[in-house]
Amino acid sequence: MWGVGDFLGGLASRRLAAIVVVVVSQAIGLAGLLVWIAATRDPFPGVPELLPAAGAGVAVLAGVTAFYRGLAIGAMGIVAPITAAGPVVPLAVDAAHGTTPTSLQWLGIACILLGVATLSWEGAHGQTRLASGAGLAIFAALGFGLYFVGIDAGADESASWAVVAARLTAVSLGAVVALASSRSLRAPRNLLPMLVAVGLIDTAANVLVAAATTYGAAGIVAVLSSLYPIVTMVLAWVVVGERLGATKRAGGVIAVAGAAFVAAG
Repeated sequence: MWGVGDFLGGLASRRLAAIVVVVVSQAIGLAGLLVWIAATRDPFPGVPELLPAAGAGVAVLAGVTAFYRGLAIGAMGIVAPITAAGPVVPLAVDAAHGTTPTSLQWLGIACILLGVATLSWEGAHGQTRLASGAGLAIFAALGFGLYFVGIDAGADESASWAVVAARLTAVSLGAVVALASSRSLRAPRNLLPMLVAVGLIDTAANVLVAAATTYGAAGIVAVLSSLYPIVTMVLAWVVVGERLGATKRAGGVIAVAGAAFVAAG
């Protein structure tokens, strides 16, 4: 689900400021989530229990904004797979708590890093430079990884309320940033259906991930959900007609395969 939502978010960010796309879509998703909580009567777990999730909201705001901006200025087939490095963060946290990676998982981490390195650098006229959007994608991967850590800690009592706390924090802080930078939060009417789709799809995916972290190690859940770049890459190829060289395609496959190795371990 994230793959579809992020593809649409990237397209919208090519016509609208990324921070505006994030705030509007997150607000729409938040509204949908509140309706769901009201319908299910999920009890409020308490503010202290949701503080880690609020911290996750700060991380996801930074991560998604950087990601959408990267998708807007760079090749989606390069930017999306780089974010597969995000699960390295919760895996490290799991390791610190005694859940050490297996040999296959270490191999997966090595593949992720190799894939990211292959995707991030490109040569032109005898010089090597960072590919457009690659730096933003690396920053986004860090934000996504920290999000998993925070949402794992905040979802023990209620996965839905944890996502609400994260979303509310992200929307509030994002609105402040947008207004401080003189960005209007009024989206064009022709983009509203796309933003609604982004918000609802992303919210549904976040709820499912938050729920999954209550049943398994956060690192494994993060890795499984990190397979979304495959969907984004395919949509960029089919819809936008994006074409990458053989080396970049191989880098994307290696990065995503690394995520699968970690999950299989």
